[in-house]
Amino acid sequence: MFYIELSHYYIIFILLVSFLAVTEYYPFPVWKGFTTLSFPIIFTIDLVYGLPVLIVVYALIVLVVNILHKRPLRVVCFNPAQLILSYLAAKGLMVLIFEAFPVSRSITDFAFILEIMFVVSLFYIINNLLVDIVLLIRPQPYPFALWRKKTLTELISFVFSISYVILLFFLGGQNRGIIDGFSFFFFFSPLIGLSLLGASNSRLRKEKNRLKTLFSITKQLNKQLPSKDWVSSLQHGTKELLGVEATLLWIKEDEKWELVLVEGRVSRSEDLAQQDFETINRPTVFPDHRKEFGPVNEYFEEGLKTSVYAPLYFENELVGMLVVARSRTHSFNEEDVQLVYALANQLAVVVKTRLLISEQEKRIVLEERNRIAREIHDGIAQTLAGGIMKLETVKRKWHLAPERSVDFIDDSLGKLRQSLKEVRDVIYALRPLPTEHVSLQQAIKKRITTLEDEHGLAISFHVNGEPIVLANQVEKVMFETLQESLQNVIKHADATKIEVQLNYQTEHVLLKIKDNGKGFSLMDAMIKARNDAHFGIMSMNEEAKKIEAFLQIESTPGEGTMIILKVPKP
Repeated sequence: MFYIELSHYYIIFILLVSFLAVTEYYPFPVWKGFTTLSFPIIFTIDLVYGLPVLIVVYALIVLVVNILHKRPLRVVCFNPAQLILSYLAAKGLMVLIFEAFPVSRSITDFAFILEIMFVVSLFYIINNLLVDIVLLIRPQPYPFALWRKKTLTELISFVFSISYVILLFFLGGQNRGIIDGFSFFFFFSPLIGLSLLGASNSRLRKEKNRLKTLFSITKQLNKQLPSKDWVSSLQHGTKELLGVEATLLWIKEDEKWELVLVEGRVSRSEDLAQQDFETINRPTVFPDHRKEFGPVNEYFEEGLKTSVYAPLYFENELVGMLVVARSRTHSFNEEDVQLVYALANQLAVVVKTRLLISEQEKRIVLEERNRIAREIHDGIAQTLAGGIMKLETVKRKWHLAPERSVDFIDDSLGKLRQSLKEVRDVIYALRPLPTEHVSLQQAIKKRITTLEDEHGLAISFHVNGEPIVLANQVEKVMFETLQESLQNVIKHADATKIEVQLNYQTEHVLLKIKDNGKGFSLMDAMIKARNDAHFGIMSMNEEAKKIEAFLQIESTPGEGTMIILKVPKP
C-alpha cells in the first residue's frame, strides 16, 4: 500500500476497477463449472498502474465479492491471498527466467509477448497447484473426476485470457491516436457482456433444472400416491432440487410423528422420540447451528451447520415437517427457502390425500363388513334357524308320521346345502384378492390362465400404456368386475373368443372385456339383477361408483357383449 501511486488516468482506473468487480462477481459458466474472465483486466491494471495498485485492488475486490456471496470465513480469507500469491509468484518467476535467459532489445515485441505468455501460464499453474494442495490435505476426498473438471475449466479460461491479452498488445501497439477511457471501455465491454450474459444464462438454466426436477418429483409423487412406498419418489430428488446435504421428513398420523424419509449426511435414522414441531408454524431458517439450532439437530452429522424447517400444512392442519440441511452457514437464501416451502406444500397435499384414501378404504371395509353381516343374518342365519326348527319338529313327530318327517328332513337338507354354499361364498369374498400380492395385470393374467385351463376357452389379454400403481380398493373392484364378467361369459354367453384389454390412458385406466357370444337384452338383465342378491350388473355398477369409476355395458342379442370399466387416474 505504501507504493501506490495514482497520478493520472483516474477515470480509466475507476472503469477498470468496476469491470474487475463485475467479472469477479459474475463468473462465466464453462463446460460443467465456472471461471472468471478477469485476468485481462488484472494484467492491464498491472501494466498501466503498477503491481502495488493491482495487489491492493485485486485483494479488496475478491474479499468483498466473497463476503457478498456469503462464503465461509476460511474461504473469504483464503481466496484473495491465494490469487495474489499466485500472481506475485508468476511475476517473480518471470523476472528470474528473463534474468537467467535475457532477450535481445532488438526484438522488444517478441520479448513482451513472451512475458505475457509466461505470466499468464505461471499464474494459472501456480493458482491451480495451490488449490490442488488444499483439496488434497482437507478431510473430504478429492476424486480424479473433480480434478479433471476443475483443470479443464481453468484450461478454457487460460486459453481465453492469453488470447485476449495478446489481442490487447497488438491493438495497443497500433497508432490509433490517444488511448482514453472510451478505448478501454469498448475493448473490455465484451468481457463484461460475456460475464453478465453467462451469469444470467446460468441462473436461468439453474431455475429451469429446478422446475424440471420439481415437476419430475410431483409427477412421481402423483404416480406413486396410492403405493405404500410413495416416499421413494423423493429419493435423491431433494438433493438435486435444493442442493442440500441432508433431508428428513416426518409425517403426523393419529397424533403421532413418524420419520418416513432419511437421506444424506444423517447420523441416526431411528426415530428417537416424539418430536415437538408445534412451535414451528412457518418456514424457519437456522443459519448457524453454533448459535441456534432446531429440535432435531441431533439427527444431523456434526459438519452440517445450517438448516431449514418447513411445516406441511393442509387447511390449517399440521400434517408433517420437512427438514433440510447444508454444511455452509448462511447458505440458504430467500429463493432456496421459497423452494423448500413449495416442496413442503406439495408434500402436504400428498400426505393429506393419502390420509383421505386410507380413511376411505377403512370406510369401504366397514361397509363391506356390514353388508356381509346383513347377508349372514338375513340369509344363512335364517336358513339355519328354519332348518333347526324343522329338525326339532321331525324329532317330535317321527313316530306319528314317518313319511312326512322324511319330507321335512329332505327340505332341511336342501336348505342346509344352500347355507353351506352361501358360507363358502362368504369365505371366498373374505379371502385376500390376488391384487394384494401381485400387480393388477399379473393377477388378471393368472386368472385368465386358470379359466383357460378349466374351460378350454381362447382368452386374449393386452396391456397398453405405462402401468401405474392404483389404490388397493380400486384394483379390487377392477379385478372383481373382470372376474364376474368372465364368469357370466362362461355360464351364459356360449362364446368361443374373449378379449380382455387393460389400457393406461392419459387421464383414465380402462378395463375392457369383449366376447363373441349370444349377447342379451340389457333391460331384461337389469330387471333380473334387481331381484338377484349376487354380484351381478347392479352390484358391479354400485362398486364402480364407490371408486368414482364409470361402468358401460353394450350388448345385443346374437352379437356378443362388451363391458368397459373407466377408472379415473389418481
